[in-house]
Amino acid sequence: MANGNTSPSRVGQINSANDVDALFLKVFSGEILTTFEEANVMKDLHTVRTISNGKTAQFPATGIATAKYHTAGENIADTENSYLSDIKKNEITISIDDVLLSSTFLANIDELKTHYDVRSIYATELGKALAKRFDIAVLKTLVAGARQNTTIAGGVGGTQITGATLNTGTGLLQAIYDVAQKLDEKDVPEDDRYAILTPTQYYKLITDASSNNALNRDFGGVGSIATGSIPQIAGISLYKSNHLQDIITLGAEANQDQDDDSSNNDVFDVNHSGTDNGTGYNGDISSTGFVAGHKAGVGTVKLLDLATESEYQMERQGTLFVAKYAMGHGVIRPECCVEVQ
Repeated sequence: MANGNTSPSRVGQINSANDVDALFLKVFSGEILTTFEEANVMKDLHTVRTISNGKTAQFPATGIATAKYHTAGENIADTENSYLSDIKKNEITISIDDVLLSSTFLANIDELKTHYDVRSIYATELGKALAKRFDIAVLKTLVAGARQNTTIAGGVGGTQITGATLNTGTGLLQAIYDVAQKLDEKDVPEDDRYAILTPTQYYKLITDASSNNALNRDFGGVGSIATGSIPQIAGISLYKSNHLQDIITLGAEANQDQDDDSSNNDVFDVNHSGTDNGTGYNGDISSTGFVAGHKAGVGTVKLLDLATESEYQMERQGTLFVAKYAMGHGVIRPECCVEVQ
């Protein structure tokens, strides 16, 4: 005799079996991954290396070769004839920092009462928190690289452009051309060059008539008023980041997130002496205007990529959500790093 029961299709199950919440948790993870990708500016603008185990990774750094006209009959392999190039070599070691995590707890009763998808909102915020910390750490490392001397004997160090006028379109435009010139002078490849501006600076380039604005056809006619975008100036791809504005506003090391003091990478210790100004990713950046460089300038070592965990805790009647990663950042080639002050 029928009892009136039915078999519901549980949308959270995998192949209609086992845990009824299995797919819901993956949606939460996907929200975090998407937000991290969207909110992160520096992710594709520097070198990222993944390791499967260990606490550090080495990045090779090499110098340049020389050339000389050959005199017939002379032995190329004879050192005294000066045909052989002594290519200088060094290596840069970047350490993995401790696990960086962002977490929240969602009470079961609150989730039941809400009339909207609160998990996706929480996921978005966790993703933003991690993306911000990642971006800020890499931006600070880029500033540190601009202040470093060369890592290779006979090479060149980072670049600091001082006295720039950044409150006018003309001044910003000139500063970007100065960046391009400095990178050219240091033989930095033209591909993968970029500059990160604050939103105020970025839109100043578009709107300030003093620079004839950067959407003028003289700059290639590829800018868009509809999207408010400037793809390139002088071969340098332009990006805007509020995260850069955040570190400029904080300025002095004492005002920055002191959690960055705990980094295993002391990027502002430019001579690795332990006595230079800066701790971890924190240094005095009160004079920074904007930053620029090449993809080879700074690097990230990734031991644990962005991962998520969630667990329903019966004794607390709610779900704990955690997003985390284990990475470290460091300067690879200072000559590819530029700070405009």
